Order: sequence, then C-alpha cells, then structure tokens
Amino acid sequence: MRNFTLILLACFVSATVWSQKKDETAVKYAKTVTKKDLKKHLTVIASDEMEGRDTGSPGQKKAAKYIADHFKTLGLLPPVKTAKGKSYFQKFDLVKSKWKDVSITTKKGGKTTYLTDVYALGSINAKVKKSYKIVYMGDGNKANYEKVKVKGKPVAFFIDGVSELRKKRSIAQNAGASQVFMIVGTNQKKYDEVLKYLSYYVKRWTRGELKSKKDKFIVMLSPKTAANIFKTTQEQFVKKETKIGTKSIKFKLTAEQEVKTGVSSENVLGFLEGRDKKKEVLVITAHYDHIGKRGDEIYNGADDDGSGTVTVLELAEAFAKAKKEGKTPLRSILFMTVSGEEKGLLGSSYYTDFDPVFPLKNTVANLNIDMVGRIDNRYKDNPDYVYVIGSDKLSSELHNLNEEANKQYTNIKLDYKYNDEKDPNRFYYRSDHYNFAKNNIPIIFYFNGTHADYHKPTDTIEKIHFGKMQKIGRLVFHTAWKIANRENRLKVDKANK
Repeated sequence: MRNFTLILLACFVSATVWSQKKDETAVKYAKTVTKKDLKKHLTVIASDEMEGRDTGSPGQKKAAKYIADHFKTLGLLPPVKTAKGKSYFQKFDLVKSKWKDVSITTKKGGKTTYLTDVYALGSINAKVKKSYKIVYMGDGNKANYEKVKVKGKPVAFFIDGVSELRKKRSIAQNAGASQVFMIVGTNQKKYDEVLKYLSYYVKRWTRGELKSKKDKFIVMLSPKTAANIFKTTQEQFVKKETKIGTKSIKFKLTAEQEVKTGVSSENVLGFLEGRDKKKEVLVITAHYDHIGKRGDEIYNGADDDGSGTVTVLELAEAFAKAKKEGKTPLRSILFMTVSGEEKGLLGSSYYTDFDPVFPLKNTVANLNIDMVGRIDNRYKDNPDYVYVIGSDKLSSELHNLNEEANKQYTNIKLDYKYNDEKDPNRFYYRSDHYNFAKNNIPIIFYFNGTHADYHKPTDTIEKIHFGKMQKIGRLVFHTAWKIANRENRLKVDKANK
C-alpha cells in the first residue's frame, strides 16, 4: 500500500511540475513588453498635442495615425478593405439626434405627456407612428423568458434603475423581442430620478450615435402609464402580481427626433496572420478615445484608456517579433484600438454589428484592456493586482487558462470583485468587450478599478505605474499566446440563449 501511495504521489508531482512548466519561447517575447516602451508610447498618446482624443477630433485622428504608423512599422497587415485598397483604418460616421416628442394614445382617447409619462432612448430614422400590444415580462429576468416565448413580439418589464437597463435590454433582445418598453420604478419619484440621470440622452443633442438603417430605440414608461395600458391601477400593478405573458391593450406610439450629421471617426486595426489555424482570430482591444477638452482644460486620459492603448501596441510588437523570428502563432491575431467608447462603445459596436472585418463565427476570443495604469484605494499598498471581469461568463476554459498563465508567469493578484453579477457598477456591460460577449465570443476585461482622477483633467501620465502596466501586459501576452497556440479552439460552454 505504501509503495502504491508513493507511486501515485510521484505521478501527481510529475504532472504538477509538467503543468507548471514554462514555455521559454513565450517568456522571451513577453519580456519585450517593457515599462520603458509603455512610457514612450503613453508620452505621445496622453500628451497635450492629442487634445484629449475626443471622438472625431483632430487629436483623436493624430492618435489614430500614431497607432497605424506603429502597426505598419511592425509589419502588421492592414485588414480593412476600402475603395483605395487595404487600410489600417475602419471608418464610421456618427450622427447627432435629439428627441422632439414621444407619446402614447389609446382608443379611449387617453394620451400621455412627453417626459412626465413616457420618453425614449436611442435613434430613429423617421417619425414613428405604430400600434402595439405588448407582452408583460415582470422584472425582465432571463427565467421569465423561459416561461413565455416572445420572439418577434414587443415586451415590457420593470427596471429599478439605470444599472439594470443594458442587461435587461440584452436579455429581451436575445430572446427575440421586437421592441423593448421599460417600466421605470414603482412610483413617479423613482421614474423622475432616472429621467434626471438620463436627461443628457433624452432632452439634449446626443454625443453621437452610429448611423443605422434600422430604428434602434427603447421606450421608457412611468408606472402609471404602464398600468393604464395593462388595464389596471398603478397601486395594483406595482405589486407585480400581473401574470407574466399578459398582453396590454392596443395603443399607438408616436415618436419623433431631430437628426443632424455629426462627425466621422475610425478604429485602427493591425492584423497578424497565423499558421495552420489562421482563419480563427483572437481580437485584442483597447479604446484610444477619451473625452477631449473642456474650455482650456485638456483631459489627457492617461489611464483611461491611454494605458490600455499602449499595452496593445506593446503586445502587437511582441507577437510581431515572434512572427519575424519564425514563431508565428497557430491562430491569427487582430490588434484593434477602437474609438467612440466614451460615446457608448460605438467603435466596437460598429465592428461587431455593422462591419466585422473577420467573421464573428471565426473569432475565438476578445481580450480587452481598459485602464491598467493606476492603483485604486483597495490596493494602495499592493500595486500588483488586476480586476478580471467576464473570464468565466462564456467559457470555463478561458477563465482557467488566464489563471494558469498568471500562476506560471506573472503571479499578480487576480481580483474578481467586479465580476459579481450583483455588483452595482455593472462594469461587464461598460467596455468594448461587451460587444463581443453579446455575440457569444469569450472575453476577458482587464481593469485597475476607478480612482479620483477618473474622467478628470488630472488623469495624467505622471500618475501612471508603469511597472504595474508591464506585469499586466505580460499576463495578457501569456494568455493570448496560450489562446493563439492551443490545439483546440476555446469551448463556449455558457452561451447566451
């Protein structure tokens, strides 16, 4: 028995050592991600010359040229097809819009008041006049859609606040709902609070939206308005005792916007072609736009997201060097810095929803780097950490692979605080990886947390911790190396339905 135990122990130790054996080739190229080069690039990207890199601004376009020139120097291919040939720039246009009126009218002559009872978010191409009978879906949770099929039908559900808006909209859209109506809060006070928070998007010219051939809007209802169209009183309705699947009375929705042409912007793409599995593509992203200037003050955005942008530049250099020296990965890698993130994830949305340069079905994963150069209050005494968000949402293999890469090579603290579904910050829905995740593409979002300089002119380069950035950059490299060189494609075992 003792000998048998020793044999088992020996096998276990051997297997453990083998699983932790380092890939020296990977180590070699990971070391090319250096704090010196990160600082060199960030000194340019976060400089006053870039004027805060506001989407569509001259400063943003200067930053785009700097990134494209770097990709070209590395020998990365320009993958975007244009009338003049291949380009590093994926251009997209933004339009500005402003809601003029939204109203609901019933056969009995009842009509709502704009803003007091109903408003809308999103964009339309022409005045909307349409009749609806909507399906009540309670709190709009995923379980409700398993009880009632809503494909091709308009739906309505409660939201308690802004933090639930994007998630519940996505659940409804994934279930096939043709139009979304949200019942905001259980009383007028809550409805008014949310309206006040969203007033920038409702009452004023938007910061810019993607041009679209289809109307893309959601309707926000006061609980009183919702109760009326479901033929009940507000007092009864907010108790949420109405049966899931109940249909409203028929009503007419009228909605109108003013629309004007805005600006053009561009994502910057550099492509490294793989070997045997080159049709499969790993996408590595960061957003290089920021929020520009306010008067004479420049918002340099050194951390947000200059830090992620220059990390992508360093990762591109590491893989390009490997390819040049005969160590081309099995899969292809697309290095993409996107614009329009601060306007609502618009650049990444354009890529996934309008013009995926490489088919989404061939996209194996997205590694997204957004703010990795600072230290938050929780880790003021330990800079060697990173918040990991979304790694386990779609693929258990991706989560395990990132953990393995960290244990083998970087040994920094991986914190999953913001990966919690109940976290009120909802960061999983707030950066560019989400546009890949909504298409069932496994993602990881690397993030250092927020700080006092977030979206302020004080987010400047002298506050950046380049040693921390180097470690996170090397972790992302090792994870990317594993994804790009593993025999089997990452398995999606938790797909959105």
